[in-house]
Amino acid sequence: MPNLLERITVNPRQCGGRPCVRGMRIRVSDVLDLYASGLDASQILAEMPDLEADDLKACILFARRRLDHPVLAV
Repeated sequence: MPNLLERITVNPRQCGGRPCVRGMRIRVSDVLDLYASGLDASQILAEMPDLEADDLKACILFARRRLDHPVLAV
């Protein structure tokens, strides 16, 4: 799975520093928005032909890792 995360890039000069897929101007949030609007993986790939199936997996993994962190109670 760590190889999947290599597909997610962050460049401060691209898309306002937001995480993107393989250096393209396709943000992780764009992919997640398509999933949230009800599209499945095959529909997203048809909508964005520059993406690959592993890119979609990488976006989900990236988001999950961003959200899954402990919160310390004080």
